[in-house]
Order: sequence, then C-alpha cells, then structure tokens
Amino acid sequence: MKIPDGDCKIVLTADRTLMSDYHHNEFLGFGTCAPPNVLPNWFYKWLFFPPIKTEGGVPVAAPYGLRKIEAELALEGFDAVVVDPDHLGKYLENAKVLSIYVMDPFGLGPASSTFAFFLQKEPFLAEYFRKLMSSKEIKEAKERGLKVILGGPGVWQFKYRPEFAMKYGIDCIIDGEGEKVIGKIVRAALNDENLPEYYEVPPEEVPSLEEIPGIIAPSINELVEIGRGCCRGCRFCNVTLRPLRWYPYEKILKEIEVNRKTGNGVCLHAEDVMLYGSRNTTPDTEKLTRLHEIVSDKCDGIGWSHCSLAAVASSPKLFSQVAEIILQKQSWWGAEVGIETGSAELAKKIMPAKAHPFKVEEWPEVIRTGMGLMHDNMLVPACTLIVGGPEETEDDLIRTIEMMDDLRDIRSLIVPLFFVPMGRFRNEEWFDETEMNGLHQELLLRCLRHDLYWADSLIDLSIGRDWPGKLRSSFYKLFVGLVKRRIEREGVEI
Repeated sequence: MKIPDGDCKIVLTADRTLMSDYHHNEFLGFGTCAPPNVLPNWFYKWLFFPPIKTEGGVPVAAPYGLRKIEAELALEGFDAVVVDPDHLGKYLENAKVLSIYVMDPFGLGPASSTFAFFLQKEPFLAEYFRKLMSSKEIKEAKERGLKVILGGPGVWQFKYRPEFAMKYGIDCIIDGEGEKVIGKIVRAALNDENLPEYYEVPPEEVPSLEEIPGIIAPSINELVEIGRGCCRGCRFCNVTLRPLRWYPYEKILKEIEVNRKTGNGVCLHAEDVMLYGSRNTTPDTEKLTRLHEIVSDKCDGIGWSHCSLAAVASSPKLFSQVAEIILQKQSWWGAEVGIETGSAELAKKIMPAKAHPFKVEEWPEVIRTGMGLMHDNMLVPACTLIVGGPEETEDDLIRTIEMMDDLRDIRSLIVPLFFVPMGRFRNEEWFDETEMNGLHQELLLRCLRHDLYWADSLIDLSIGRDWPGKLRSSFYKLFVGLVKRRIEREGVEI
C-alpha cells in the first residue's frame, strides 16, 4: 500500500465503531449497537470492535460504502484518501474536504434504540460518532475552512437531530446513493461555493448499474455488493424505495480480486442474495448457482449479508445446492433475515409481498419452512422482529409469541426491535416504550431465552478454532454468563 504524504485535499473517514473488522466476523459488529454494560468498556471494545490495522494512518480495509465514494472520486480525477479516525490530525492539516460515512450516528436505528431502552444508556456507536465530530483535529480544521460532508444509510437521523449539524459544523448531508452527486458536491466545496445543507438524491441522479464504480481498495471483511434495491416493497424499509439492479459476474469478481489484498473470503451483499439475477420474487436457479460456483473457485469462504425466508422456502432444492457449494470450504455461514412478525394478518398490512411467491396468509408456514431449511443446511440466521409497529394488535403479538415456540430448536439469533419510522412509514410515530404491554414483555423475554439457549453453541460454531479464537470464545461465553446472572438478579427466570 502506498502511504499518502498528508497533502490530500479530500479525506474520507468513519467513526471508530465502523472502522473495525470485528475479528473477521461481520455479525459481531452488531455489538456496537449496545450501550456500556456488564463488561469494562475497553474490554467490550476489544471483543466487539477492535481497531483495524493501519499503515501510516490509512486502514488496510474500510467500510464498503466509503470505498464506493473513494472509487467514484478517483474516477472523476480527485485525489482522496481514506483515513482511520484515530489518525486524522496529520491528514487534516492541508485538507479542504472531510467526507464522513455514517451508519447509525445517533443510535436511533431499530437495534440501537432497543438496546438503549433496556440499559438506559447511549449506544457505543452514537458515543463514538459524537467523539469523532467533537475531536480537536476536526475543530481546528474547521477553523481553517474545512468543509464537512456526510453520507451513508444513517443520514436520515439528522432530520431528528438538525441542531447537531449546526453545532458541529456539518456543511452538507447527502441522503441517497451518492455516486452521481459526490463529485459535484466535493468540487463545489473545493471552490468554496455554497453547499446544500441537506441534499436528497432525486430519482434522475440514482446511478445505473454502469454508473456504479468498482472499489479500488479492500472493504472490511471482504464485503462485495452483488445488487442494490429490493422488489418486495415492505412498507417499513428504505431499501424498497430504490430500483433493483444486479451486478454481472465480472463486476463481482473484480471486487473480490481487490479484496484479496486482505483476505481470501467474501461476504456477498444484497437485500436478498437468494434472488440474485431475478426480476421478481422467484430465484433464478442458473444465475444463483453459477454465481456461487465462480465465487467459490476464487474464495476460501462465502458469507451472505441478507436473504429472505420466502426465497429459501420456495426453492429448497436450489438452496441445498448452493449450501453444498458453500459448505465445501466451511462448516457454516450466516445471513441477516427479517421475520418481522409471526402474524399473517399483520404481514398483510405492512409487508404483503414478503411471502411471495406464497400467499401472505401462508407467512407463518413460510417462516417455519425457511428457518428449518436454514438449520438443516448450516445457515445461521440473525433474525429481526418489529415490536410496536403501526396497526399491530394483541392478536398479532400472540401469533408472534407462538411462533417463537415453533422456532425453539432452530439454530438462530432472534432480536426484537422497537418500531422506527422508515420507508413508507417515515411519517408514523415512533414506538413509545411506555406503551409496552404484557405481551410485548413476554415476546421480548421469549427472544431473550431463545438467544441465550443458543449462545454458547453459536460461539463455538462461529469463532475461530486457533488459539486466539479459543481465547475469545471463552470471553464471549463469560459475557453471556454475566448477562444471564444480571437478568436473573432482576428476578427474571431464564
């Protein structure tokens, strides 16, 4: 890696919780959503988001979204450098633009806000974002005329914290896919022109497949995007507002090759990896199988970012074939999976296409079938449930509680998340925790029991078997044990 000399006019970064490889386990990154807890902060940080390796302050890998912006700026002829947040000082001395990638800057996301409610503390990711923005290095650079631009999936939260942007001197916030707009915003900043305070990317500036550049430096945990958008149209989700685009094999393989500088694995990223190459909710057998065959030839391991229960349940033979390809080189793999509710009636109201190609009335059976197939084929799902959403009834909660009983023997993590107004629900009211009733509490308790039941075996399965991995495994199990004891001291039976 060539180390920049510190004279770059454009610096890109992210806060400490995002600039980590999470011990090469992407799902440990969810630990950043939690507030300080039963472990000392320094120890918790080491367990869940240790600093990434750097060379001269430049991280060997960085968040994928940041890499895309870096690639676009390079394509347009700008000289930009990605810098670790702990090494900003040197690089900001002569910089004119600082671009910051945000995921959940105030902890308002579903996972963070839920954990914050239970522990009544600020999540780590919100704490470290504030520390970044209030750092001496950025303050001094602002006094020298530095322009600060923010982008990423978490910028929607600034609509709820507008005073923060003013207090910390944020000049421009870009909301949406930034490849076609970042160049003109940066150019205006370099020329000391006025910048829009909040720029919502209009449909005509959403990049086509051909306008999305390939990354030019490694992404954290070898993440590679294989597509954008989603065709299911769930009302609570921002992603469904974007057009569906699938990368060709060649584009995917080029990014895998870039990532080989830091590792030989890959995490395939899409809202539903099972639907790769498809234009509807039916998996494309030929394209999905071919994707995994050519990726497996290049990589020592494969992970998925997300997949849907309906796609898995509708194509059990295809799913087993893909699993067989993946498991040739590893013992398991993971993905984030949205269950959201065990109620067909609520599914009909908030996510009517979630069950396609099945009828929405079949959603509970789709859950059981899809989760069973994942268990049998060693895919470990990290599942989400929405708690307190619009139009939720007591009967809906009862159906979801009953579903938890059905999933007792399915190897998984299931996390209940308080409703956050996003997607087509962005004008709805936030779930007020004071409205939590006995059924809400029972559902949360069922999820907690399920996760603690599976915790030790999932740690054994997912943490490396070399001596550092075994050491970390013992500490993760210690953490789980401390959580259990704390809960039991509160009089809750686990």
